[in-house]
Amino acid sequence: MADPFHDDDLVHLAAHGVPPLPAAAISGYIDNEGARIWYAGLGAGPPVVLLHGGLGNSGNWSYQVPALVGAGYAAILIDSRGQGRSTRDSRPYSYELMASDTRAVMDALGVTKAAFVGWSDGADTALVLSRETPGRSMGVFFFACNVDGTGARPFQPTPVIDRIYNHHVGEYAALSPLAGGFEAMRDDLGAMQASQPNYGPDELRNVAVPVWSVLGEHDEFIEREHAEYIARTVPGGKFVLLPSVSHFAPLQRPDVFNRAMLDFLLEVTSTLEV
Repeated sequence: MADPFHDDDLVHLAAHGVPPLPAAAISGYIDNEGARIWYAGLGAGPPVVLLHGGLGNSGNWSYQVPALVGAGYAAILIDSRGQGRSTRDSRPYSYELMASDTRAVMDALGVTKAAFVGWSDGADTALVLSRETPGRSMGVFFFACNVDGTGARPFQPTPVIDRIYNHHVGEYAALSPLAGGFEAMRDDLGAMQASQPNYGPDELRNVAVPVWSVLGEHDEFIEREHAEYIARTVPGGKFVLLPSVSHFAPLQRPDVFNRAMLDFLLEVTSTLEV
């Protein structure tokens, strides 16, 4: 058996990018709250909504989608507003707006309830959606994000961060209908991340769906104690540490990330009627 793919330093990403996503069974746009939001759907089975991290796009899930479809799930991809192929209006970013976009895509696809796999910003979007409308959520795989300012580590630049940032810049230029908007998007996302969602213990205790708080062993941005605190405080919380990876685990060691993701989905979708 071949060794699992590893790209811990993201050197392969910098040289080759990511594999193309499999051909979607359905894709298109919906208009919601002043933005035109791109989505795609692949596979059949219990629905899983994949929400990417800030600055990125749905292509960041290239190593996860085949695993999901192969395991019998329907993968739903969304480019968050102002990122990837999606547009935005002039309003400040908020996780509530992005949760609204996500529900609008679900409505367009006739998906009443889904499991969510969120990475960084996508994790907070999924958590906000699940707290606002728990009937739409089977649970959240909450990877690599904080819920208040105490959870963020001081920023320290690294070659790995430089490589993923440059990848995002190139992808934005190739995909976005908003030419020249990357820096504004980056700065506006940063303003949101600095102050939102600002969930304290009361808000976390009000989350009524299972939440796996998942963190890479070497995450550059999130304090491990904070991820453990989320798992302790959400009634249906569980902490999972992914070994030998960082904030970019889905790209660094897809086998490690996918194993945890599929374990989560098996647990939260086991009683779903499809």
